[in-house]
Amino acid sequence: MTDVDRSFAAVRDGLDMPLQEAMQTQRAVRRLLPDPVDDEIVLRCVELALKAPTGSNGQNWEFVVVTERVTKERFQVQYRRAWSLYGRAGERLRGQDPQTARILRSVAWQVEHFADIPVLVVACLRGGPKVPFVPLPSVAQSPHYGSIYPSVQNLLLAARAVGLGASLITLPLWSLTVARRILGLPLSVEPCAMVPLGWPIGRYGPKDRAPVDQVIHHERYGERAADG
Repeated sequence: MTDVDRSFAAVRDGLDMPLQEAMQTQRAVRRLLPDPVDDEIVLRCVELALKAPTGSNGQNWEFVVVTERVTKERFQVQYRRAWSLYGRAGERLRGQDPQTARILRSVAWQVEHFADIPVLVVACLRGGPKVPFVPLPSVAQSPHYGSIYPSVQNLLLAARAVGLGASLITLPLWSLTVARRILGLPLSVEPCAMVPLGWPIGRYGPKDRAPVDQVIHHERYGERAADG
């Protein structure tokens, strides 16, 4: 445990962080301390997640906040199973790349310490695509899942602003059937993403990204802006 004051009152002013600073320094922070997180902080972060837009203003989201160790341990079992396949594939395909190797080590740490992470927020959607009998993936899926990920990004930015470490993960939810069973979700509610929250080991900071002119195309793919 730390003696640092990490109550909501102590960190709430961080929510006034300039948006550009939050966006430029946000990163996936997977190594987290086991120290508890004030319930008020989690509640406020989820409240800000609810300010995101949703398809047709459906607001069809649900958030399950997990703090009990037994539940985290059950998700850890799922995470390990999925990571045993995904991690090996990553090492085989890109494991020689230093940045990829660093990320793989970070995820492996998260997998092994998953039950110690103080808070897991599971972002869910009620209902499903409105167009029946359409094979996946389909145009009907885009607005459906587009209703949850803007809110997840709001949650990640809020976590960054108050100093919480956070990351967007899906591997613990690889089996929707098991995830529903763990959380007691009805079939009408789909777990879509998970955000582990905790006080970071390490710090936030600027990220290396490709220059924008290397990824932007004009009118058609491959068409770059004219020099000058």
